[in-house]
Amino acid sequence: MIFETIVTTAAPDGRPHIAPMGVRYEDGFAVLSPFRPSATLDNIVATRAAVLNFTTDVRIFAGCVTHCATDWPTIAATRVATVRLAESLAHTELELERIEDDAQRPMLRMKPVHQEQHEAFAGFNRAQAAVIEGAVLVSRLFMLPADKVDREMAYLQIAIDKTAGERERTAWSWLVAAIARHRVTASVGVTPAPVDTPLGGRAHH
Repeated sequence: MIFETIVTTAAPDGRPHIAPMGVRYEDGFAVLSPFRPSATLDNIVATRAAVLNFTTDVRIFAGCVTHCATDWPTIAATRVATVRLAESLAHTELELERIEDDAQRPMLRMKPVHQEQHEAFAGFNRAQAAVIEGAVLVSRLFMLPADKVDREMAYLQIAIDKTAGERERTAWSWLVAAIARHRVTASVGVTPAPVDTPLGGRAHH
């Protein structure tokens, strides 16, 4: 299984970096597989640390993949030399155990060394799930047919209309605007700014 999380890292000079990224768990390790080039990859190699942040604030997912909002508050992690989100339900701090190198997509095996619970999980919300699915689509606009994106966004819109709160509506508006911008720039041959790494399962990478 692949779980969508927010991964926080820091450059050697302390600059934080926030990226939505899928993680899977194998034999007690958290496994991250960022594509090159990737600020997350560079930071982990340099500091050997990262944090998995668990949050239902889907604005962070949407804000990062659309570049609409990327400056979310961070604070120092408790045990490892990096940062975590200042507001999350929980977080897990990771240390790099080993890298399985690859020219396109290295595999980082990270050892969990510290966990904290900050708030209770209130339950699943359909609009939150819809925003995450929409963020996956936006992170893959360069590789998905427009009609597929339109069909899936139309279906996800149902959950937004029925169950979204203010945060979810804001996040959704960023995604819709990002799709429109992508189509305008693609029509004139401009390459949009890349996300750190596409979201979602390995089958789509």
